[in-house]
Amino acid sequence: MKNYYQDFLIRDWVQSDRTRAAEVISYVLSEYGLGWEPKGADRDVLGVEEYYLATGGEFWVIEHQSQLVGTGAYYPINRGEKAVEIRKMYLLPSIRGLGLGKYLLQQLEAAIAERGFEQIWIETASVLVEAVKLYESNGYTPATGVKTTRCDRVYVKSLVKHK
Repeated sequence: MKNYYQDFLIRDWVQSDRTRAAEVISYVLSEYGLGWEPKGADRDVLGVEEYYLATGGEFWVIEHQSQLVGTGAYYPINRGEKAVEIRKMYLLPSIRGLGLGKYLLQQLEAAIAERGFEQIWIETASVLVEAVKLYESNGYTPATGVKTTRCDRVYVKSLVKHK
């Protein structure tokens, strides 16, 4: 993946991004009063190769003026039909409100559909108000079965158009 939105570069994660990606995610979590869980919900950020690249998923980072300012990722899961979970979609506060989140979500969905997946699941927390609004306004419907301890909402979207 290498794509631009305005002057933001969205590209594939590389090994040298590990620390900076973790810092962005940790910062956004703390902003909302949520904890960074390197041995729990966030272990995938420290093991991108194992959790994303080796499983058929992708992990992207967003750069602005050579600074890492956001992340977005997905990997296949055993829930639903030919399903993936979008994970680690975080943008620093300074770049929110520019339409970048919606664009990132659309790019993730396009990449997921291109790989033949049929369902997208997302877990989030109610305190992440902007994220909840983004998912709900883009066709994600509430579901049940939250698996991540700091999350209290789960959404699903089907990519298969029923005839």
